[in-house]
Amino acid sequence: MSKGKILVVDDDRLVLATLSYGLTQAGFEVIDADNGDDAILLAREHRPQLALLDIRMEGLTGFDVAAYLREYLQTPFMFLSAFADVATVAKVKELGAVAYLVKPLDISQIVPAVEAAFARSTASTSAAPAATASATPAAQAPAPLDPTALAVGVLMHRYSLSRDEALARLEGVAASEGHSLPAQALRIVEALELLARSGPR
Repeated sequence: MSKGKILVVDDDRLVLATLSYGLTQAGFEVIDADNGDDAILLAREHRPQLALLDIRMEGLTGFDVAAYLREYLQTPFMFLSAFADVATVAKVKELGAVAYLVKPLDISQIVPAVEAAFARSTASTSAAPAATASATPAAQAPAPLDPTALAVGVLMHRYSLSRDEALARLEGVAASEGHSLPAQALRIVEALELLARSGPR
């Protein structure tokens, strides 16, 4: 029995094939696309429960696809990207991704993150009150990105760490400064947002 239906989008065909195969082997039903236009068409047709999106692609970007999924289909999404610069991180948070993974990652690291995102989006859906006729799409939007997931992605990119190494570093800093893990993650995210606001306009 399938664990759930996931849309995977990446313009690198090798990455796309690797992700699709690994997630299928892990028990997910995978729909894949190598560009943003096809991704939106497939999402409309198949209504996946989660989307895993590359960010930088020719034509429609992962951000464009995410915005469509959020506004029109209320489909939760997560990003997989080689970039974790200030502007990218700010946009990821603004769009409300459920997770943010930084390349390179192997499938053994991606599958647990996908399973956690499924669990989180399912929990937020079941916890939400029944939608009324007057409810807007914004009211049904997926929960915003956990600051810890975002901070881990930033550390992975900046220091070339694995996900586990980045999490361990974040935990170490939090412990040494006397903060909880979520509080320390939030400090990193807020610092990035401050940099984004003070950057060139």
